[in-house]
Amino acid sequence: MKKILLSLAALGAALGVQAKVVLPGIFGDNMVLQQQSEAQFWGKAAPGKKVTIRPSWSTKSITADVGKDGRWRAAVPTPEAGGPYTVELSDGERLTLRDVLIGEVWLCSGQSNMEMPVRGFFNQPVEGSADAIIRAKAATPIRLCTVKRGTARTPQEECTAQWLKHTPEAVAGTSATAYFFAQYLQSVLDVPVGVIVTCWGGTPVEAWMDRETISGFKEFDLSFLDNPAPIKAPQNKPCGLYNSMIAPLVPFTVKGFLWYQGESNRLRSTQYRALMSSFVGMLRSRWAQGELPFYYVQIAPYRYENADEIGSALLREAQLRNLEDIPSSGMATTLDIGNRNCIHPAKKQQVGMRLAWLALSKTYGMKGIDAETPVYEKMEVADGKAYLTFRVGREGLAPLGDTLTGFEVAGADRTFHPATAWIEKGKGRLIVACDAVLEPVAVRYAFRNAPEASLFNASGIPVSSFRTDDWEVK
Repeated sequence: MKKILLSLAALGAALGVQAKVVLPGIFGDNMVLQQQSEAQFWGKAAPGKKVTIRPSWSTKSITADVGKDGRWRAAVPTPEAGGPYTVELSDGERLTLRDVLIGEVWLCSGQSNMEMPVRGFFNQPVEGSADAIIRAKAATPIRLCTVKRGTARTPQEECTAQWLKHTPEAVAGTSATAYFFAQYLQSVLDVPVGVIVTCWGGTPVEAWMDRETISGFKEFDLSFLDNPAPIKAPQNKPCGLYNSMIAPLVPFTVKGFLWYQGESNRLRSTQYRALMSSFVGMLRSRWAQGELPFYYVQIAPYRYENADEIGSALLREAQLRNLEDIPSSGMATTLDIGNRNCIHPAKKQQVGMRLAWLALSKTYGMKGIDAETPVYEKMEVADGKAYLTFRVGREGLAPLGDTLTGFEVAGADRTFHPATAWIEKGKGRLIVACDAVLEPVAVRYAFRNAPEASLFNASGIPVSSFRTDDWEVK
């Protein structure tokens, strides 16, 4: 009889727990909700009940019906930036989210260069990290949320995540790229900023894509998703990270996406270009918030097997061409802030700032700077010289008057020779010449694994490595 009573008590306790409103891990105290939006809330509760949501910024409550499967979803109108607020949810038993801010929310993902925390990796520092960490104050309206690593064969509804205030400890452990982006955005817009960081070092883009999307690429064998056998290095397989680290976040309302990845796809550049376009289309489809902005970081120079090989130059080329493929996108170039001897460059503050410049100019409509990398458009040949025209801002290319390095020219024999370049005064074109090539046919710039940047726009944004030819290369 005693065992029966204990079992009944346990059953009653379990039912009691199930009767409460249950929110996914992405919701919690200290969170930031996107301002002036229909912020999506969802979760579980007892089937047949109603969930009432009462935000403290409004006198109106929102009610959602709980389906037979125990799931519910609601859109909560948010005001202009401000806070802190509370959000009360109830199906008869109250759950309260406290210290909620309203502002700008960005989802940040990728591999190790997005993952690299402000405190740095072992033996690999982040420039300016000590100052950023020690100056962090909880009162600063920046909130940081990092999703715990995980993989799964099927899309998950839950993840482990926690929203943290802007304390030294929280800043130290947060993605440096995401943090410096948030810090810059908050200082300029003067509103709360929240970043959701979901990343895993050494992972390819296909790991972050769902099964429906990756099925369109026949070169990937997805049979392992239906096989219960253990998976070796599951974080590198298609779909695993989407299922565990992206799916549980859908459709948390965000302003846009930040992405820093590509090193793990370096030797599959042609495929990568197609994967990226599909990846962004997938994100926008899953979030169903329209053409959300997507800003990404071009991989930085690094020697890999050999500094003079061109594997990563081809990947950077694919990323450059993604600007044509992906609407409402922007690319932060890093050709001048890499480290040929370390794949995790220390200058993450500059990366975050360049992403913030893209967002501030393209998403928030601020004028006055040229945040986008100049893009090569056409080449003309006259008097043995190549004249290159770029799509660039009003102030054009820079620096005028300098002899620019990193250029190569080839003639009809397709053999490249070192060349010199300079900006044409008064017209803004780039002139490239080489004594060994009397009739230029093709020009390449910084087309190596670990080049040095010499060409910029007037706002200090480097030109990406590029080539004027489309010749097949190994």
